[in-house]
Formats: sequence, structure tokens, C-alpha cells
Amino acid sequence: MSKLKKYKMFINGEWVDSENKKTFKSLNPENNEPWAEAPEASEKDVDKAVKSAQKAFEGKWPNLFPRERAKYLKAIAEQLRENAELLGKIETIDTGKLFKETKTQANYIAEYYDYYAGLADKVEGTVLPIDKNNMQVITTRVPIGVVAAIIPWNSQMLLTAVKLAPALAMGNTVVIKSSELAPATLFEFGKLIEKTGIPKGVVNIISGFGEPCGKALTSHNLVERVAFTGGPETARHIIKNSAENLSQVSLELGGKSPVAVFEDADQENALNGITAGIFGASGQSCIAGSRLYIQNSIYENFLEKIVSKAKKIKLGSPMEKDTQMGPLNSLKQLEIIEKNIKLTLDQGGKLKCGGKRHSMSNKGYYFPPTVIECNNHNLPTAENELFGPVLSVMKFKTEKEVVEKMNDNQYGLSSGIYTKDINRGLRVSSAIRAGITFVNTYRLISPSAPFGGMKDSGYGKEAGIESIKDYTRIKTTWFNTSDKPMDDPFTMG
Repeated sequence: MSKLKKYKMFINGEWVDSENKKTFKSLNPENNEPWAEAPEASEKDVDKAVKSAQKAFEGKWPNLFPRERAKYLKAIAEQLRENAELLGKIETIDTGKLFKETKTQANYIAEYYDYYAGLADKVEGTVLPIDKNNMQVITTRVPIGVVAAIIPWNSQMLLTAVKLAPALAMGNTVVIKSSELAPATLFEFGKLIEKTGIPKGVVNIISGFGEPCGKALTSHNLVERVAFTGGPETARHIIKNSAENLSQVSLELGGKSPVAVFEDADQENALNGITAGIFGASGQSCIAGSRLYIQNSIYENFLEKIVSKAKKIKLGSPMEKDTQMGPLNSLKQLEIIEKNIKLTLDQGGKLKCGGKRHSMSNKGYYFPPTVIECNNHNLPTAENELFGPVLSVMKFKTEKEVVEKMNDNQYGLSSGIYTKDINRGLRVSSAIRAGITFVNTYRLISPSAPFGGMKDSGYGKEAGIESIKDYTRIKTTWFNTSDKPMDDPFTMG
């Protein structure tokens, strides 16, 4: 085993160990070997990080001119562009995601910081048409305070940016908790933040487990907002924790996203979109299009094309240029996938390809592209979020039927429609209970496009112009414009 890369937490502008010196190891999914070591934050460490953020919030940061804060955001963007290859390499080693994707994404995520830098001085107040004489009433938007940003292991740069960038733009301070499954990328990102010269305590980065680190952070009395991306089970704990501090909470949770292919669809386009949606990033995406509905008249032919395309996908080292799918992130994921596939096959599902660990799993967590034909969408692989490259395929006859089936699931994050009929596209997209709908495309992001879910996929939106307001509170101020004293309150009327 090679020497472990050792990280420290970033608190109050300094790199520190946990107070009890506890650490945990991060495994490289490609070979299942420890490669990095991170501090395991205690309650005291969390308290130190939050108080550091609070001190910074009580300092000059919120009172800087918005354009001054914007300069720091632009500096972060520049650091991301200059260090995209380094960040991509670290993220690939730590998560198993393809290097060509992590490097490209790190570079693109710089756009989010530029976007919110541009919005920093665009959030305005109002003058109210009040029903009182000699009164001028205005509303202004003020920063909330300390924000706890809890980041999952996948898409770390994106899911940090949509929380950190608007929070900083509006004058808040932030404590970021990295995932215990892959903490390294955020620590490398912390080094880039340090280079910008941002005031101490404005951004803090800690690592640890749900207990005690996550619980202590989300229930801390100085935390005013919790921005979480992860699973519904953890989210329910966070909501309970937030009752301790009455913090605002936004939740971007899981998904079991449905995709419908109508008989008039451009089949090549649909095949590419479906492949990107479920096999891109090895299916380890919240918006993975894992439930596929194909209209009866094209079902057999189109299913055959999907299976053929899936069989040709090349698994391999995520660092290699010609690799199309890398390993899963953890053994736990792999075992959950295997369990659900077995249950589905026992209940009548038909395996069309994949379904078993790849031979490369002797070292890493490799699982091949898998397609399962399901006789109903309540089978385990069609109903449960698996976070892996497993596509459950079903038939439908009519538009009405497929809308009902697409909505018949606990999640509501993303969805997809393939049709050349724009009227149908509009009808179906309007009827689907999901926060995002892709029509004749899939798995795209943009700083100006909000994302977030419905139902068990959470609430609140990230990215887009409106989300910046979520990091402010409205303050109402009354001005008496009269030179005369107020009326005696005991002689009114």
C-alpha cells in the first residue's frame, strides 16, 4: 500500500487536526485500497468551526460592498480553472468517477462562481405603498448568518458551488461538511480558497460522520441555514436536528427519475440521452434516468438497441481516456444493487444484460451496465433508488398511462421525454410531478437553471437567480417623515 495522503480540516483560516486526533481512511474505488486519511471531527471541532464562521459574520465580511465580495468569488473561479486538472485527479482517485468528467466539471463549475459574483449587487429591496400618512417603509435583504453546507461524495464541486457561491455573494459565512466516503476533493478546494485571501472564518471545511459531526453541525444554535444534498433518510434526521436551532433548511434529495420514449421519437437521440442519463457517472447521479417507459409500437426494437449499446460500454480505470464507465464508489452501493436485482428477478423481472459483478471487482467496485425488463414498475429495481448503472424498462400504450406511471413513485427530482411532437412534450412535461424535466435531452446543468425536487426528492431550489434570495432575510424598516411628534398613544382615535 502506498503512503497515505493526510489531510487536515480548514477552520478559521488554519489547517487543523481533530481535537481528539481521530482520523478515518478514504478508499480508492478502483482498487479498494486506502489512499487518504482525514480528520474525524468531534462536537468540539464542529463548535470551533461554527464559532469561527459566526465571528467572521460579526466582522467585516457582511459589510463589504457586494462588488468586493464578488472579487473573492471571481478569484475562486479563477483558481478552479487553473487547478481543474488537479481537482479532477483527486476527485477521480477518491470517488471512482471518470477523470475526463471530473476535470471538465471542475473547470465548468467556475462559471457558477462568476454567475453569483455578477448577482452579488443585483438583489434589491423595495419601497412599500403603505397605508399610513407620513411614513416611508422599505424592505431590504440582509444575509442570514452561518450556513451549514453538507455535501455528498458525488458531484462535489457542483453541489458545493450552488450552496457556497450564493451564500458568500450575499454576505453569509459557511461551514462545509465533506462526505466521509470521499473527503479529499473539498480539502484540495479549501487550499484554493485559502489562496484567494478570503477573510479567516468565512469558509470552513470539516470532515466526519453523521454522528457526532453531522448532528452537531445541523443542530448548532449558531447555524441559521442548512443546505443539504443526500438521501431522504438522512434528511429526516436533519429536519429533527434543525428543530434545536430553528434553522432554515433546503433539501436536494434522491431520485428515481422516469424517462418516456414515444413512438415518434428520434431514436438515436433518445438512445444517447438514455445512455448519458443512466450509465454516465456509472449511474451515480441524483437525476439518473433509471426508469424507462417505451411505447408499445417500438418497444422490442428499441429495447434491443439499448441492450446492444449497453453491452458495448467499456469499463476500466477511471483515469484512462478510453474508459466509458468506472467503478462504483463503495462496496455498500454494490451490495444494495445486487440485492435489488435479485429481488426483481425473483419477482418476474428479466435480465437483458449485466446484473453481476464484473471480473474487475476482485480489486475495485466494478458493476457492468445492466438492463432489466420489468412487467410492472413496482419491482425493486424500478421503484428504489440504486445509485448505480441499472436501467429498468417497461411498456406503455398511451400518453395518459405513461404520465400516471411516471408520477407513481415516491421521488420527484428529474424526468425525461423523447418525442418530436412539441405539443405532447409540453403536455407531458407539465403533467409530470418532478422538479426538472428534460425534453429530447438529458443530464445537463447551467448556473442559471434551478434544480431541486418534489415529494421525497426534497424542497428548495439550487442554482438560478432566485436561489440567491434563499441566503437572505427580508428586513422591514419604517421611517417617520413628519416633523411633528407622534400622536399620544393614549389619545388616539
